[in-house]
Amino acid sequence: MIYVVSGKDADQYPDLMQQVHRLRHDVFVDELGWSDLANDDRMETDQFDRPDAIHHISVRDDKVVGYQRMLPTLKPHLLSDVFPELCEGKAPRAIDLYELTRYCVAPAYREGRRGVGSVGSELLTGFVEWGLDSGVNRIIIEFETIWVLRALQLKFLVRPLGFETRIGKQKIVATQLGFNRATLKALREYQGHHNPVVSYLGEMEVEQKALAS
Repeated sequence: MIYVVSGKDADQYPDLMQQVHRLRHDVFVDELGWSDLANDDRMETDQFDRPDAIHHISVRDDKVVGYQRMLPTLKPHLLSDVFPELCEGKAPRAIDLYELTRYCVAPAYREGRRGVGSVGSELLTGFVEWGLDSGVNRIIIEFETIWVLRALQLKFLVRPLGFETRIGKQKIVATQLGFNRATLKALREYQGHHNPVVSYLGEMEVEQKALAS
């Protein structure tokens, strides 16, 4: 299950969010070597953990095992303000375009092809479900180059925004991914089931009920 929580409501879910920030520190600082993000309390946070951020939190048995964060591109985000060198030209901005950041899966849950097990595929399906529910049909993501081909195979419309660049222990390329119902179908077939994976909490639940009415 993916819990979708607005940054406005993050304080209402302290246990979930503390686990999120610990997982982010474990993955991005300890594993990937992003030492500038290190904190003594082992809780990774940054300037983009704002009220307008949308947190996607994968949970198994009350434990946070995966995470990703969505940022509106009409406001400052990683590609525009932290890694502009990854983009050839200005970073794209649009109301239907969000940036996916801080994607991570706990090591014990990376089983499956190319390390994308049930949690990883659930997170991918989750942002597509959320996007289609919310009027968002494109994301920006900074990921390893090998994922460009994998995204095409999953029926994303792939547009590289720059060239491969090394960050920490990874070689990264900024990419725009468009998606639609065909993408969602491909992801659900990859997962092996067709049930929705997202559950909206707080303000997000209210908004989705209003959209559905």
